[in-house]
Amino acid sequence: MKITVIGGGPGGLYFSILLKKARPDYTINVYERNRADDSFGFGVVFSDETLSEFLTRDPQSYDLIRTKFAYWDELDVARDGEKVRITGNGFCGCSRKTLLQLLQQRCREEGVNLHFEANVDDMTQFADSDIIVAADGINSGIREKFVSDFGTDIELKSNRFVWMGSTRPLDAFTYFFRTTPYGTFVAHTYQYEEGMSTWIFETTDETWQKAGFSVTDEENTINKLQELFAEELEGHGLISNRSHWRQFPVITNKKWSHDNIVLLGDSKATAHYSIGSGTKLAMECAIALADSVIKHGDNVPAVFENYEKLRRNRVEMIQHAANVSLQWFEDMDRHIQHPFMQFAFSVMTRSKKVTFENLGLRDKSFTQKVLAEFNANLADNKPDTPAAFTPFSLRSMVLDNRIVMSPMEQYSATDGLVSDWHLMHYGARATGGVGLIITEATAISPTGRITLGCPGIWSDEQVAAWKRVTGFIHKNSVAKIAVQIGHSGRKGAVRFPWEGHNEPLDDTWGLLSASPIAYNDAMAVPNEMTTEDMDIITEEFANAAKNANEAGFDMIELQAHHGFLLASFLSPLTNTRQDEFGGSITNRLKFPIRVFKAMREVFPPEKPISVRISASDWAEGGIDEGDVLAIAEAFKKAGADIINVSTGLTVDYQKPAVGRMWQTPFSDMVRNTVHVPTITAGYIQDIDQINTILLNGRADLVALGKTLLLDPYFVRTAQAYEQYKANDLDSVGIPKQYMSAASHFYPYKGGERKAVEGMKRALKPLTHKK
Repeated sequence: MKITVIGGGPGGLYFSILLKKARPDYTINVYERNRADDSFGFGVVFSDETLSEFLTRDPQSYDLIRTKFAYWDELDVARDGEKVRITGNGFCGCSRKTLLQLLQQRCREEGVNLHFEANVDDMTQFADSDIIVAADGINSGIREKFVSDFGTDIELKSNRFVWMGSTRPLDAFTYFFRTTPYGTFVAHTYQYEEGMSTWIFETTDETWQKAGFSVTDEENTINKLQELFAEELEGHGLISNRSHWRQFPVITNKKWSHDNIVLLGDSKATAHYSIGSGTKLAMECAIALADSVIKHGDNVPAVFENYEKLRRNRVEMIQHAANVSLQWFEDMDRHIQHPFMQFAFSVMTRSKKVTFENLGLRDKSFTQKVLAEFNANLADNKPDTPAAFTPFSLRSMVLDNRIVMSPMEQYSATDGLVSDWHLMHYGARATGGVGLIITEATAISPTGRITLGCPGIWSDEQVAAWKRVTGFIHKNSVAKIAVQIGHSGRKGAVRFPWEGHNEPLDDTWGLLSASPIAYNDAMAVPNEMTTEDMDIITEEFANAAKNANEAGFDMIELQAHHGFLLASFLSPLTNTRQDEFGGSITNRLKFPIRVFKAMREVFPPEKPISVRISASDWAEGGIDEGDVLAIAEAFKKAGADIINVSTGLTVDYQKPAVGRMWQTPFSDMVRNTVHVPTITAGYIQDIDQINTILLNGRADLVALGKTLLLDPYFVRTAQAYEQYKANDLDSVGIPKQYMSAASHFYPYKGGERKAVEGMKRALKPLTHKK
């Protein structure tokens, strides 16, 4: 076979080495537009895991790299003179120029043909090639020729960054954060060879503009950065190498191949440098592409299919983590306000790949410091109390822990009356240890229900039925219970979900909404609310608040999310009114705020009220960040004690980006911009994730939904897993009827955790320190 590689970067070179070693009879030519000794950038980074892969694939390359790299096991987070060190990370830095020279050497040893200063514009010269590998970087000319065939998408992110070097020695990978009169800057730094270190400076576009930088003025950039980071540079200067300010391009391709052309490295996919080197990603993909050619030979379609099968999921996972990490740095000004240890922990857990437990296995002393700082301001708390099991107060209501049961519809009420099912359902989670229970959506009127099985709180009979539930919970547990009060709006009068998704009832009632827009094609068009309707609805909400207090609820949550009645006023997708209740977010807030104030006025002042909002519609033209912050600010000003931050379900055609802990960034935004307590939710499945969210300041309470449906004793299991109050079980709140099990359950869960942690330690890649 004849293989042509366009681009002589690490990915293209390493692919060529591996394939030529396995198939010496193949003709492999590499064409690089620069000279052999050209290199842009300074150092590259590899993890112990990647180095282990290099060792097994080509020991000769590994040995050459290993003789030239700088290794570190430590990572430092520094902010304005404060610093903490986290050990157990296992990375190495290597000069990019040196790496290229070593890989070029290996190519020559294996018989790969290298062509430098060969700028490829005309692809017809490679008509006889069986495979053309486009490894020509971020600005790939080959990819650009076939953009529609590859399905290329390039999103330019807002932050500004510049790569530079310095002679300042570093004994750890270090994030230097510096607060300046212009805003926050960060320097991502690491040593890559003796006497040389990489310094990647990053800041928001707003801060960059305020500081007076320009894209290509390297002298000005050096002078200003040396002044801003004088303390960190310790007298050493900065070195440039075509060091122009850039914005990071997130590149994806729906297809990685077209005809006999295949993408490799940054031409295929980019990952933000904050989670590691793009070089690492390129070389790992080079391994998969070489393996695929070795396996399928001249069956080129099979080669490309296998290549994507081996790498697409992994690449997309890395890109997702990189994008989450990138977003954290775009929001640096929000995070910088945290206490130092919490801030450092937020840096370490920003991509959601690393959790409190992960870090504890690497460096227990660091996580102990983080936890001690979290507990320092909580009365009577021990320094090692798990974050999830610390108390939290809202007005006079004190929660025993920070785990919340999300509202989950049961569709089991009759004429709005809750039954034994609800007593069992809520009672089990209360005795199971949940700190706060939020009931399913509870309607203010018969026409405010979603289905005929939804509960209500408009009548004395319903109040009495709810009182039976709240009474049981207060008598038999330390849990608190809130009622979510709402009106279904245009999403009402539908069948039970097991009878069809959002299918209307045969005998429906008149629907109301901000504007006459049906939720889907099958449902009725709602009536646009009149001012008279608003008066009636407001009074019904106020009546429901009075009834909630009478029923013994500790808190109210106002339903202003997921496209229900109040939420329909907030989103521009569902509110197209031309009157004083439509248009600007200030106008769209008027009716929901009126309702909230009416409820706050009649609900006892010592009891808190939460508001649940949707922070994204996951649809074009929907609610934006500015709207969300204005909504949260308005409810806070009106007296809301906590905001339950949800997303989506405003429109039927939404496209949410679902994943692990996927809604926490929205809670983070509201909490740390508006400075109001928040509840977060969204695919949160274990106690480690809960502790991680709380400790990095993304939320004050964590709500679980489906996790609690089939596991009402999730909290008890988590307490045993954490060995929470193992020596004082009487104070944990376990019902006395169940207490005898604790002496068996705690040791069992403790042993189970030790076994899992032992396996994780055993699976950790071996160190490659010289």
